Amino acid sequence: MKLYFVGAAHEVTGSCTILYACGKKIMIDCGMEQGENVYENVELPVSPNDIDAMLLTHAHIDHSGHIPFVSANGFSAPIYTTSATDRLCRIMLMDSAHIQEFEATWKNRKNKRSGKEPVEPLYTTQDVQNALKYFTPCEYNETYQIFDGIEIKFIDAGHLLGSSSIQIKVTENSVTKTILFSGDIGNINRPLIKNPQKPPVKQADYVIIESTYGNRLHGDRPDYVLQLTGIIQSTFDNGGNVVIPSFAVGRTQELLYLIRIIKEKGLIKNHANFPVWVDSPLAVEATEIYDDTKLQKYFDDDTLALINSGVNPIKFDNLKLAITSDDSRMINDDPTPKIILSASGMCEAGRIRHHLKHNLWREECTILFVGYQAEGTLGRKIIEGASSVNLFGEEVQVNANIEKMQGISGHADKNMLLSWLGSIEQKPKVFVNHGHDTVCDEFAKSIENELEISALAPYSGDGFELGDVVKQVDIGPRKLYDKKLHKVQRNNTVYDRLYLAGQNLMSVIEASKGC
Repeated sequence: MKLYFVGAAHEVTGSCTILYACGKKIMIDCGMEQGENVYENVELPVSPNDIDAMLLTHAHIDHSGHIPFVSANGFSAPIYTTSATDRLCRIMLMDSAHIQEFEATWKNRKNKRSGKEPVEPLYTTQDVQNALKYFTPCEYNETYQIFDGIEIKFIDAGHLLGSSSIQIKVTENSVTKTILFSGDIGNINRPLIKNPQKPPVKQADYVIIESTYGNRLHGDRPDYVLQLTGIIQSTFDNGGNVVIPSFAVGRTQELLYLIRIIKEKGLIKNHANFPVWVDSPLAVEATEIYDDTKLQKYFDDDTLALINSGVNPIKFDNLKLAITSDDSRMINDDPTPKIILSASGMCEAGRIRHHLKHNLWREECTILFVGYQAEGTLGRKIIEGASSVNLFGEEVQVNANIEKMQGISGHADKNMLLSWLGSIEQKPKVFVNHGHDTVCDEFAKSIENELEISALAPYSGDGFELGDVVKQVDIGPRKLYDKKLHKVQRNNTVYDRLYLAGQNLMSVIEASKGC
């Protein structure tokens, strides 16, 4: 039995790990990298058509966003995930494909004028439709045998609707070992969804745990409603807009929940019935999913109580949904002070960039960040004090008030992660992933010092033989991230497709030996 780390190793995004067990190759998550990283990720060590199954922890693009690409290049195996994640991926991956196609079309117009070669999107909407055929919905706390000797179970990670930690039991040579992937573990006492579920086993042999906030504490839980009310009131009094870059799925719905409370209690003075725009087709679709009665089992008790009393927890008067590009453009033509919720949450793509172009230079406006901003993203640059940013080839001054809601993170902090891991009675062998370069190492040391559990933070390309003693059998190249190279690669995916086609061909040749 072997673990091989591809993505989210000494980085926060691009989650991807491969488990070799019982003669099978199982991929856990298949995420897209976002922002800049310290190290280059290795190529997949196997051809996509040699992967026997995929386990998906949740729908966020940094965990699911590469699925259509590997599917278009040969992957054709079951993708096991929760029913809520299945539903969300159907809109999130399609939205991602629309972005890929739009950006390729835009770049090709520029390339044609400058005499450059055309580019291809990373994947298309048709690729997404093909990939979705392999999704196999599962439920929390049910055991599924996916191969002889391999059983899986999903438990609620409390990070996003349908998010999960995944328990894998592997039996080889009459010996059973338990592997636990944390996925992204959520913060506690958040709107709409339940708190993270503690591991259901007293004994796990190996744990792969995330470390996004592995060196930070959230501190005392602030009053979200009071904090948000103050920001809205002061901005509206100045005649400005509150622009909120927000992840379309999860965070947008949490904010609508808080705004509903603010409106119900009449906390904003002199701006009666202020408009709230959700400007993201994906967010609009995701918000409708929260109305699906089949998914109510994923909600927390407070949300269910509201629904049972006839109150929609995330809808209210003067909530406006922008579907078309014309709808989006009209928002900034209206001088009325308003709230604009738009994706993407890290400002790397989507309509939020247009709203930043129209509002970032205005002193009376507020840009409110409500989520994690990865290294190298536009959101990170703004929140760290950039005086100007480039949007659509134009330098835009940062004159707006820049705010960050405290304590609203969707990730567990250091102590929550330690508590989750420490609830396993028999001390496992621990691998730390899904954290910034130095944070992975810091959190591994915290596990060793505070829980007295052996922990290490693997790099991309590191492989480990799993036995009573964990033995490293592959050492990744630790190649530093080349920003210029990735700029070229983002503009042309032909090489990637040829590389994977070559892998597929080699696997066919190997399988034909001796025939």
